[in-house]
Amino acid sequence: MSRIEYSAEIAELLGRVRRRPTAGWPWRPGEQVPEGLPVKQSWGWLFAPDGRVLTLVNPRDGICSLPGGSLEPEDAGDPASALAREAAEEAQAVIGRPYYLGYLYDRVGSANGGHECARVRMAAALRAVGPSAADPASGRHYRRLLVAPGLAVELLGWGAPGLRQARVAVATAARRLGVPVAANEAIEELPVEGCVVFPGAVYPDAACPDAGYPEAVHPDAVCPSEPHPGLT
Repeated sequence: MSRIEYSAEIAELLGRVRRRPTAGWPWRPGEQVPEGLPVKQSWGWLFAPDGRVLTLVNPRDGICSLPGGSLEPEDAGDPASALAREAAEEAQAVIGRPYYLGYLYDRVGSANGGHECARVRMAAALRAVGPSAADPASGRHYRRLLVAPGLAVELLGWGAPGLRQARVAVATAARRLGVPVAANEAIEELPVEGCVVFPGAVYPDAACPDAGYPEAVHPDAVCPSEPHPGLT
């Protein structure tokens, strides 16, 4: 087994990671959300070209998460729009077209006032990130790591159900985005000033009418390393 590489600064951050108790929501891969079951949340596996995914760490409490959150009125019931908005707010991220993976069935309805609901999972390319900033909704200022999907599951504390979800995400990203199934296992933090990660069209197109990147991110500022696997 190869050694996972990361800096001393990331080691210090990982030493503070706390894992939430798993909720045990049943994972429904590839199934459409049944009519009448409200979709209350949308979260995303956002891929770099080398197969790693964006994983957020709150340095104040050590909680890790994938980008995403609750659907808001401006999302008009669209999980893809919610993911794009939440990724921008939490991680200052611009994403490509999201691909539906399935949903978690929340029988308790903790995100829906005690009534059953669906929590959608999607996969997309991580096109770019802007300068690091606090989430305007929560005030949390996340650290932005690129992590292999299996390692992300470990940090998230999702166990075997999380690995099943990750396998669906990786298979979809390999087919749709051309990323490798075996991801780079180094853990790297994205630059605080922002950078381009996975060049290509953004979602939605209107979010970036010029080059497809945030105004504060120069298209030549590719990160975290060059050249990107899969783009040469």
